[in-house]
Amino acid sequence: MKKLGKIAIWSLIILSLLLVALAGLVWAITFHPAPTQSEPVTCPSSAPVLQPGQKLTVLSYNVQFMAGKNYVFFFDMPDWDGPDERPSTQDITLTLNEVARVIQAEAPDVILLQEMDDGARRTDYEDQLARLLALLPPEYACHTSAVYWKAAFAPHPRIMGAVGMKLSIISKYRITQATRHQLALIPTDPLMQQFNVKRAILEARLPVEGEKDLVVLDTHLDAFAQGSDTMQKQVAYTHNLLSGLSQAGHPWLIGGDFNLLPPGPQYTRLPEHQRVYYQPDSELAVLSDEYLSVPSVQDANGPDFAKWLTHYPNDPRVSGPDRTIDYIFYSDTLALVQGHIRQNDTQQISDHMPVIAEFKIPTP
Repeated sequence: MKKLGKIAIWSLIILSLLLVALAGLVWAITFHPAPTQSEPVTCPSSAPVLQPGQKLTVLSYNVQFMAGKNYVFFFDMPDWDGPDERPSTQDITLTLNEVARVIQAEAPDVILLQEMDDGARRTDYEDQLARLLALLPPEYACHTSAVYWKAAFAPHPRIMGAVGMKLSIISKYRITQATRHQLALIPTDPLMQQFNVKRAILEARLPVEGEKDLVVLDTHLDAFAQGSDTMQKQVAYTHNLLSGLSQAGHPWLIGGDFNLLPPGPQYTRLPEHQRVYYQPDSELAVLSDEYLSVPSVQDANGPDFAKWLTHYPNDPRVSGPDRTIDYIFYSDTLALVQGHIRQNDTQQISDHMPVIAEFKIPTP
């Protein structure tokens, strides 16, 4: 009996050591950002500084890891049973060229990008920002990024390899500093939490000559938070961040894929199988009730709502753009000159279409 007792004790010790080793390995290969952290900025000292009263064009674009529209990925379907796991190398190159074409045609001063892969197995481990910058004019010399999905190995059966995805801000004008803000996570078990996407807001400070910095923010809120209050928490954090900037007297704008419908009838216009991603009463109201945006709620629900649709799902049952989930919100100290969604030649580039807005920087 004594011998059996010793064996049980040693078995327990060995099992405990194995669990500790497993936990250490998982921690070592996954991403653990701080609640807020500084991010590196690449920007030459020769980059121009924004001037009071000048116009500034901003383009926000979820580029869907440069995959194009020839696929239905496993996560594109409500039951996670889509047939595809990665785009071809040829389609990645074609899509990068198309994104560069759109950017050059619009010639924005600031570019906000979501779903930029970096080091991911599905996109040949490349840094897509570096590839895109090589295709753009040299005046796009300033940029910063914030990772929101990273693991040396993700054990999902449809992935089984490295993942890496980031938000990126590119600017013709000087960026002096950047900060990553961690958003609320979807609740799940502690092990899976390590491998999950960790949504964030990327904040960049662009100095304005003689005035307070323009604060530019880029984000991509959760898409798979059904059954939790994650979206409410992410929107509340965003609202608090914007309120703080307004109180500090900074002009600001935030663009990105919010994964939220505008309050109003868009929810009821969706087919039932697509409504599962959203609430009948959109969480976006916390932002849209207080802040200006492109598109506005009135645009997205008005008689010309089709011009303001930004998303074309990779669902074979959907034949075209059918919802608005991408926006640029902005402070009332910025004057909107014009805004639009570039739809006519972008529907085969990504499952999202770019939002473009032109503003006027405030004068003293």
